[in-house]
Amino acid sequence: MVFLSGYKMVKEAIVTQAENFVDRPYSSIADRICLESTGMPTAGLFVSNGETWKRQRRFALSTLRSFGLGKSLMEQCICVESRYLQEEMEKEKGEPFNPAGLFNNAVSNIICQLVMGRRFDYNDHNFHIMLQYLSEAMLLQGSVWGLMYEAFPAVMKHLPGPHNKLFTDLKHLENFLSQEIKRHKQDLDPSNPRDYIDAFLMEMENHKEESDLGFNEANLALCCVDLFLAGTDTTSTTLQWALVFLIKHPDIQKKVQAEIDRVIGQTRQPTMADRPNMPYTDAVIHEIQRMGNIIPLNGLRMAAKDTTLGGYLIPKGTSLMPNLTSVLFDKNEWETPDTFNPGHFLDAEGKFVRREAFLPFSAGKRVCLGEGLAKMELFLFFVSLFQSFSFSTLDGVELSTEGIVGITRTPYPFKVYAKAR
Repeated sequence: MVFLSGYKMVKEAIVTQAENFVDRPYSSIADRICLESTGMPTAGLFVSNGETWKRQRRFALSTLRSFGLGKSLMEQCICVESRYLQEEMEKEKGEPFNPAGLFNNAVSNIICQLVMGRRFDYNDHNFHIMLQYLSEAMLLQGSVWGLMYEAFPAVMKHLPGPHNKLFTDLKHLENFLSQEIKRHKQDLDPSNPRDYIDAFLMEMENHKEESDLGFNEANLALCCVDLFLAGTDTTSTTLQWALVFLIKHPDIQKKVQAEIDRVIGQTRQPTMADRPNMPYTDAVIHEIQRMGNIIPLNGLRMAAKDTTLGGYLIPKGTSLMPNLTSVLFDKNEWETPDTFNPGHFLDAEGKFVRREAFLPFSAGKRVCLGEGLAKMELFLFFVSLFQSFSFSTLDGVELSTEGIVGITRTPYPFKVYAKAR
């Protein structure tokens, strides 16, 4: 395996030479999940390769866009969900609470509306259980147990340990979504598809003779799992980091709130049209993503042929790990890489500036499928939260910025006070 470090090297691999490094290498965990679920060694949206991956990704993008991804319809859904989130925080009546569960509920509901056409009440027991499985699976897959399974699958699959919980968690998630698929089949109206599941079921009819493209019910369940894994944990975790960093920097929290009050006020809900008029808030959100470093190690890539990269020969079949941490903290790209500094994204006049080395969603052909949705969610949820509340933590408690590393890097559990403004 080759570790890619620094912005220039990572960019050369995943952008400049994207075609040479677009495929995923073999994964013992993915192999077991895919074989047990579909009978194929690769499936879903994340670990599939070749023509199957291209067709599934293209279909997912076009379908999700048709149901509002990046459009005003989805903006309205997020604004409605942000009101539910605020109501739940108000129920805490000023007492300290852990925000992780509420953020998971809110963000996952956006994916639920795209994938299965409905949202869940925050008290829904099955919804809660599903989110617990999802969080636990993300943590276990990136843990030492997950790494040991990848390295020694023939031994580890016979040994007791937390790694076994990973597969049962994912199977529970898959079963939950399979039940949703069954419900959709019962009342499917081909003239009026409601969501991703409906659209996929209709597409299955068009590909009955092309089983290798993945348009079958088993792969639909895995694609839905991938959308939930990618679309819930990352954005929810970023919102948690937002509270950590702005509680640690109350002066920045006040500046954000001052800009919100000046541009939006305290009664009107934020819209995406407000973002160009809020450069400081936009810069803070970007810096939270940079310092939060949600996906420290990008998904593995594989050389499709003998390739030269950075002057080195990379033989065909070699696994590469693009280290996004090295990009987001590259001393050659960031003025103060180890310090929380919104100024990284502001010019001398206070206008927002884009930075090439800002790659929290990765880049190239495998760039995050839901990047546009995530950006919309982060802005609307973030602004609505700090418009309505001022956040602090328990007296004498110093929030850690170290984080727990699984597939994603999440803050250590913490409690906050949400004081109505």
